[in-house]
Amino acid sequence: MTDLTGKRIAFLATNGFEDSELTSPWEAVTSAGATATLVSPEPGSITGKNGHEARVDAAVGQAKGDDFDGLVLPGGVANGDTIRMDEDAVAFARSFFDQHKPVGVICHGGWILTDADVVKGRTMTSWPSLRTDLRNAGATWVDEEVVVDAGLVSSRKPDDLPAFNAKIVEEFAEGKHEAQVA
Repeated sequence: MTDLTGKRIAFLATNGFEDSELTSPWEAVTSAGATATLVSPEPGSITGKNGHEARVDAAVGQAKGDDFDGLVLPGGVANGDTIRMDEDAVAFARSFFDQHKPVGVICHGGWILTDADVVKGRTMTSWPSLRTDLRNAGATWVDEEVVVDAGLVSSRKPDDLPAFNAKIVEEFAEGKHEAQVA
Protein backbone atom coordinates (compact mmCIF):
# COMPACT_ATOMS: atom_id res chain seq x y z
CA MET A 1 0.00 0.00 0.00
CA THR A 2 1.16 3.52 -0.81
CA ASP A 3 2.14 5.61 2.22
CA LEU A 4 0.77 9.14 2.57
CA THR A 5 2.09 9.74 6.09
CA GLY A 6 2.70 13.44 6.62
CA LYS A 7 0.56 14.49 3.62
CA ARG A 8 -2.35 16.90 4.07
CA ILE A 9 -5.26 16.46 1.66
CA ALA A 10 -8.06 19.03 1.31
CA PHE A 11 -11.59 18.00 0.37
CA LEU A 12 -13.65 20.90 -1.01
CA ALA A 13 -17.41 20.39 -0.73
CA THR A 14 -20.70 21.91 0.33
CA ASN A 15 -24.27 20.76 0.93
CA GLY A 16 -25.56 18.31 -1.67
CA PHE A 17 -22.28 16.45 -2.22
CA GLU A 18 -22.47 12.85 -3.44
CA ASP A 19 -22.00 11.05 -0.11
CA SER A 20 -19.80 8.17 -1.30
CA GLU A 21 -17.63 10.53 -3.38
CA LEU A 22 -16.60 12.27 -0.16
CA THR A 23 -16.51 9.35 2.27
CA SER A 24 -14.79 6.75 0.09
CA PRO A 25 -11.80 8.90 -1.04
CA TRP A 26 -11.55 10.28 2.52
CA GLU A 27 -11.20 6.72 3.82
CA ALA A 28 -8.67 5.90 1.09
CA VAL A 29 -6.34 8.79 1.88
CA THR A 30 -6.61 8.55 5.66
CA SER A 31 -6.07 4.77 5.55
CA ALA A 32 -2.86 5.50 3.62
CA GLY A 33 -1.74 7.82 6.42
CA ALA A 34 -2.77 11.28 5.20
CA THR A 35 -4.56 13.92 7.23
CA ALA A 36 -7.81 14.90 5.51
CA THR A 37 -9.37 18.35 5.96
CA LEU A 38 -12.88 19.31 4.91
CA VAL A 39 -12.94 22.81 3.42
CA SER A 40 -16.28 24.47 2.66
CA PRO A 41 -17.92 27.87 2.22
CA GLU A 42 -20.15 27.03 5.21
CA PRO A 43 -18.86 26.69 8.78
CA GLY A 44 -20.20 23.95 11.04
CA SER A 45 -21.29 20.95 9.02
CA ILE A 46 -22.54 20.05 5.57
CA THR A 47 -24.98 17.36 4.47
CA GLY A 48 -24.70 15.08 1.47
CA LYS A 49 -27.58 14.44 -0.90
CA ASN A 50 -28.17 11.08 0.80
CA GLY A 51 -27.94 12.46 4.35
CA HIS A 52 -24.29 11.98 5.37
CA GLU A 53 -23.24 14.82 7.68
CA ALA A 54 -19.64 15.97 7.70
CA ARG A 55 -17.95 18.46 10.03
CA VAL A 56 -16.27 21.37 8.25
CA ASP A 57 -12.66 21.85 9.36
CA ALA A 58 -11.91 25.13 7.57
CA ALA A 59 -13.76 27.90 5.78
CA VAL A 60 -12.61 28.18 2.17
CA GLY A 61 -12.00 31.93 2.58
CA GLN A 62 -9.31 31.17 5.18
CA ALA A 63 -7.89 28.00 3.61
CA LYS A 64 -4.73 28.18 1.53
CA GLY A 65 -3.59 25.67 -1.08
CA ASP A 66 -0.04 26.18 0.25
CA ASP A 67 -1.05 24.26 3.38
CA PHE A 68 -2.04 21.09 1.51
CA ASP A 69 -0.38 18.43 -0.63
CA GLY A 70 -3.45 17.60 -2.72
CA LEU A 71 -7.14 18.33 -3.32
CA VAL A 72 -10.24 16.16 -3.81
CA LEU A 73 -13.40 17.57 -5.42
CA PRO A 74 -16.37 15.26 -4.78
CA GLY A 75 -19.38 15.35 -7.06
CA GLY A 76 -23.08 15.88 -6.54
CA VAL A 77 -25.07 18.21 -8.79
CA ALA A 78 -25.93 20.76 -6.07
CA ASN A 79 -22.41 20.59 -4.62
CA GLY A 80 -20.63 21.13 -7.93
CA ASP A 81 -22.96 23.91 -9.05
CA THR A 82 -22.77 25.78 -5.72
CA ILE A 83 -19.01 25.43 -5.27
CA ARG A 84 -18.24 26.81 -8.73
CA MET A 85 -20.19 29.98 -7.93
CA ASP A 86 -18.05 30.69 -4.83
CA GLU A 87 -15.07 32.89 -5.78
CA ASP A 88 -12.99 31.76 -2.78
CA ALA A 89 -13.62 28.11 -3.65
CA VAL A 90 -12.64 28.66 -7.29
CA ALA A 91 -9.44 30.48 -6.23
CA PHE A 92 -8.65 27.72 -3.72
CA ALA A 93 -9.01 25.01 -6.40
CA ARG A 94 -6.98 27.02 -8.92
CA SER A 95 -4.13 27.40 -6.41
CA PHE A 96 -3.43 23.65 -6.55
CA PHE A 97 -2.96 23.86 -10.32
CA ASP A 98 -0.79 26.97 -10.00
CA GLN A 99 1.47 24.98 -7.64
CA HIS A 100 1.36 21.78 -9.76
CA LYS A 101 -0.16 19.79 -6.89
CA PRO A 102 -2.27 16.69 -7.55
CA VAL A 103 -6.05 17.03 -7.73
CA GLY A 104 -8.74 14.35 -7.78
CA VAL A 105 -12.16 15.18 -9.22
CA ILE A 106 -15.17 12.93 -9.69
CA CYS A 107 -18.61 13.24 -11.26
CA HIS A 108 -19.99 16.82 -11.12
CA GLY A 109 -16.91 18.08 -9.25
CA GLY A 110 -15.45 18.98 -12.63
CA TRP A 111 -17.67 22.05 -12.86
CA ILE A 112 -15.43 23.96 -10.46
CA LEU A 113 -12.46 23.29 -12.73
CA THR A 114 -14.21 24.91 -15.68
CA ASP A 115 -14.74 28.06 -13.63
CA ALA A 116 -11.14 27.88 -12.35
CA ASP A 117 -10.03 27.82 -16.01
CA VAL A 118 -7.60 24.93 -15.49
CA VAL A 119 -8.78 22.22 -17.90
CA LYS A 120 -7.60 23.61 -21.25
CA GLY A 121 -5.41 21.04 -23.01
CA ARG A 122 -6.15 18.30 -20.48
CA THR A 123 -7.79 14.93 -21.01
CA MET A 124 -10.38 14.07 -18.39
CA THR A 125 -13.66 12.37 -17.65
CA SER A 126 -16.73 13.26 -15.58
CA TRP A 127 -20.41 12.53 -15.27
CA PRO A 128 -21.58 12.54 -18.93
CA SER A 129 -23.68 15.70 -18.59
CA LEU A 130 -20.48 17.76 -18.00
CA ARG A 131 -18.95 16.62 -21.31
CA THR A 132 -19.94 19.77 -23.24
CA ASP A 133 -18.94 22.13 -20.41
CA LEU A 134 -15.51 20.52 -20.14
CA ARG A 135 -15.00 20.53 -23.91
CA ASN A 136 -16.06 24.19 -24.09
CA ALA A 137 -13.47 24.93 -21.38
CA GLY A 138 -10.79 23.30 -23.56
CA ALA A 139 -10.56 19.77 -22.19
CA THR A 140 -10.60 16.57 -24.21
CA TRP A 141 -13.44 14.55 -22.64
CA VAL A 142 -13.33 10.74 -22.62
CA ASP A 143 -15.74 8.17 -21.19
CA GLU A 144 -13.34 6.13 -19.02
CA GLU A 145 -13.37 4.85 -15.44
CA VAL A 146 -10.37 6.95 -14.41
CA VAL A 147 -8.09 9.34 -16.31
CA VAL A 148 -4.77 10.76 -15.10
CA ASP A 149 -3.34 13.84 -16.83
CA ALA A 150 -0.35 15.66 -15.28
CA GLY A 151 -1.51 15.11 -11.69
CA LEU A 152 -5.23 15.57 -12.42
CA VAL A 153 -7.18 12.39 -11.64
CA SER A 154 -10.78 12.31 -12.89
CA SER A 155 -13.58 9.75 -12.70
CA ARG A 156 -17.23 9.58 -13.73
CA LYS A 157 -19.39 8.22 -10.89
CA PRO A 158 -19.55 6.28 -7.61
CA ASP A 159 -19.02 2.96 -9.42
CA ASP A 160 -15.56 4.25 -10.40
CA LEU A 161 -14.48 4.92 -6.79
CA PRO A 162 -12.15 1.90 -6.40
CA ALA A 163 -10.09 2.95 -9.44
CA PHE A 164 -10.34 6.65 -8.52
CA ASN A 165 -9.19 6.05 -4.95
CA ALA A 166 -6.20 3.98 -6.04
CA LYS A 167 -5.07 6.67 -8.49
CA ILE A 168 -5.51 9.64 -6.13
CA VAL A 169 -3.47 7.86 -3.45
CA GLU A 170 -0.78 7.15 -6.05
CA GLU A 171 -0.74 10.75 -7.33
CA PHE A 172 -0.77 12.23 -3.81
CA ALA A 173 2.21 10.00 -2.94
CA GLU A 174 4.11 11.22 -6.03
CA GLY A 175 3.42 14.85 -5.05
CA LYS A 176 4.06 17.84 -7.28
CA HIS A 177 4.20 17.17 -11.01
CA GLU A 178 5.66 18.87 -14.02
CA ALA A 179 3.73 21.81 -15.41
CA GLN A 180 0.99 20.80 -17.82
CA VAL A 181 1.58 22.30 -21.24
CA ALA A 182 -1.49 23.67 -22.99
